[in-house]
Amino acid sequence: AVVTCFNACNPSLALLQVAALERQIFDFLGYQWAPILANFLHIMAVILGIFGTIQYRSKYLMMYAVWLVLWVGWNAFIICFYLEVGRLSQDRDFIMTFNTSLHRSWWMENGPGCLVTPVMNSNLAPEDHHVITVSGCLLDYQYIEVVSSATQIFLALFGFVYACYVSKVFLEEEDSFDFIGGFDSYGYQAPQKTSHLQLQPLYT
Repeated sequence: AVVTCFNACNPSLALLQVAALERQIFDFLGYQWAPILANFLHIMAVILGIFGTIQYRSKYLMMYAVWLVLWVGWNAFIICFYLEVGRLSQDRDFIMTFNTSLHRSWWMENGPGCLVTPVMNSNLAPEDHHVITVSGCLLDYQYIEVVSSATQIFLALFGFVYACYVSKVFLEEEDSFDFIGGFDSYGYQAPQKTSHLQLQPLYT
């Protein structure tokens, strides 16, 4: 059962790693420091999950499952942020850059079909920044980020089920082998010593 699960699920963990690396690349291009930090931790967690699978370590898989719960929460927050749920505002809150810059998502200027036009001599531009207009996008960057986070949530839910199932299989495999009892679990009994000499009482 363990070998079958390993052969079936290990490629899925590789898919999770590829998705995390892809997310990290585009966040680096957009100078999104908060997602970059979260992506780095997620990549480490996926590596921990892969290591736990290869080495049959159920504790590592449990730690991976706990992280996935936090990962789902983080991606849910990103969705709320880009959809400006509640009091969240992209124009006012620069949480993704830790309030260190005005950079937005890389997809804002590089989305499919987007045409970027710089606004020259604009008084609205802060120091060391310029104003641009973006038009013609087939899909706005907010929705690209939402789709990306929704995909991460879906993959995380799959990974959570995988981690729980495989760790359960590993624990059952460990319980099925009696390390302390040794051969006792197989009904092994040590041979009894027999003697052909019959002891007689000794009188003096």
